[in-house]
Amino acid sequence: EPQGTSSDAVGTGREGRKTSTCVQPESITRCFFLAVVTLLVAICVAEVPCNMPPRHKATVVKMDEASLTVNNELGAEMVVSWLSDHCYQCVYQPLGVVPAGPGPGIPSSVDFTVGTQHGITLQLNSSLVSLELCTVHFHFWEHGNYSLWVKNLNDSSVVNCSVVTDTETVNSYLPIMVAFLLFTGLAILSAIGGTELGFPGRTVETATDTILPATPSRRLRSLDTFRGLSLVIMVFVNYGGGRYWFFRHESWNGLTVADLVFPWFVFIMGTSISLSVSSALRCGLSRFSLFTKAVWRSVQLFLIGLLIINPNYCQGPLSWDSLRIPGVLQRLAFSYLVVASLDLCVAWNSLDNLPVDAWWYSAREFLLYWPAWLCVIVLETVWLCLTFLLPVPDCPSGYLGPGGIGDMGQYPNCTGGAAGYVDRWLLGENHIYQTPSSRVIYKSHMPFDPEGVLGSINSVLMAFLGLQAGKILLHYKDQHSSIMARFLIWSLVMGIISATLTKCSLNEGFIPINKNLWSLSYVTTLACFGLLLLVLIYYTVDVRRWWSGAPFYYPGMNSILVYVGHEVLEEYFPFRWRMANNQSHAEHLTQNLLATSCWVLISFLLYRKNIFWKI
Repeated sequence: EPQGTSSDAVGTGREGRKTSTCVQPESITRCFFLAVVTLLVAICVAEVPCNMPPRHKATVVKMDEASLTVNNELGAEMVVSWLSDHCYQCVYQPLGVVPAGPGPGIPSSVDFTVGTQHGITLQLNSSLVSLELCTVHFHFWEHGNYSLWVKNLNDSSVVNCSVVTDTETVNSYLPIMVAFLLFTGLAILSAIGGTELGFPGRTVETATDTILPATPSRRLRSLDTFRGLSLVIMVFVNYGGGRYWFFRHESWNGLTVADLVFPWFVFIMGTSISLSVSSALRCGLSRFSLFTKAVWRSVQLFLIGLLIINPNYCQGPLSWDSLRIPGVLQRLAFSYLVVASLDLCVAWNSLDNLPVDAWWYSAREFLLYWPAWLCVIVLETVWLCLTFLLPVPDCPSGYLGPGGIGDMGQYPNCTGGAAGYVDRWLLGENHIYQTPSSRVIYKSHMPFDPEGVLGSINSVLMAFLGLQAGKILLHYKDQHSSIMARFLIWSLVMGIISATLTKCSLNEGFIPINKNLWSLSYVTTLACFGLLLLVLIYYTVDVRRWWSGAPFYYPGMNSILVYVGHEVLEEYFPFRWRMANNQSHAEHLTQNLLATSCWVLISFLLYRKNIFWKI
């Protein structure tokens, strides 16, 4: 049977021929060459600053900021307020006050700093009668100098407001385009050269992603590639992602690149559970022994996340009074334990003797496991009831908003609704995440944990959908068309559910897509995308064999080591160093790309030496 877990025999294909695992000098030379090229790629993304002299003295701006000078020619004092396009149903925030002009045609000027990540609306009101003078919508560019002129037209009472660009700005997205082109060129050169890093030709015995043993068989490289791709993106965004907003988590509703990878990692974990449990049962291992191993592995993951990978260390030695209890590995541990337990209850010892003439045979990968599906549906019912029916003090029932200045500032202390309330009540405010992503845009001040208790229920659903993908691989072994067709059908079903829950809108749906809440629509949407991506990787890697899966295959084979290592060693060289200009996207991108590339290279070298971290 195909295997996507982490225990396999050494072999190169169906014939089971063993290959040498020694590293030849020329292979080392090629690896060194690729490492040097990677370093050069990271360094070459530096942006060129603009040398055009400014027309006025600008305030000192930081990353994702621009300088705006408001020139007031009116005879009355003005109050300037602003609102981000990214802030849904928010109240305007004060920017400052501009005095009245000293005389006709002579403006008074005040410099302000404005954000550049998203478009903003500026509202200018007369401070005397609170009368709105005008509103201006504009998307400022980073480190630019702008002027906003406010004047009367032809001595009339009509107020004109116009924004003028004083200096041309540097395109802060240029380093991403340059880096993408250079890495694409590196991939092409690697493919043409046929290097070890580009075309791994062997399968090793490891035990990275499951504590359940597997039988010797042909390994599905697509699963490790999928896992490795998710992990590489996760490392990159955790290291900063060049400080670009779309490589950070969404402030509330919606998706960014950073919001994709954790659910995909949970999804592929569920797939690995299905394959490994089936292999273990075929080997004759008892379900109880497999359950005890699953419990032990979950405990290890939870303790590693709690005691080693904890943001509490950023403030100094570990403090029990402010220890964060939820976390990424903690959620993985919980999801793993629940889904592995469900699978151990319903998995079949053998799939060879199923009646092919039974009415349910064409949907056997689903109908045979209906008791587990029933349990998952019960869990989802619990999530829906708690989310929409649980009374939360001073908050409306079923509230899913960010609190703060959202919803016109009516519910400032209701961040996350029932999800936030359950975490604060069950774990305590000091033991959950203190700086949620909503604090910047929505000005929320309540602690909220994106890996909280209620969201863990939906992470079980995500892992179980991955388990379902594993059942498809098991029941239709080597039937590539059937496997891909069912993946696409499940993806379509998940997409339809998402479209229904969200009403195909960002904020107006029944249940918006929200990573902080791990909402039901978030899970179904990411499952839809994940299945589509898995079809693509499965077809190119395992069916057509156009791609070996490198370089993502290597971190996918050593996922726990790479994840824990990148968290623990984040502050050490070569993963981080003091930058000459820490307000430059280009320098941050250089550092983060190099750090991520180092972990890919480390995983490759460990793969060559058969070094894998088993939990």
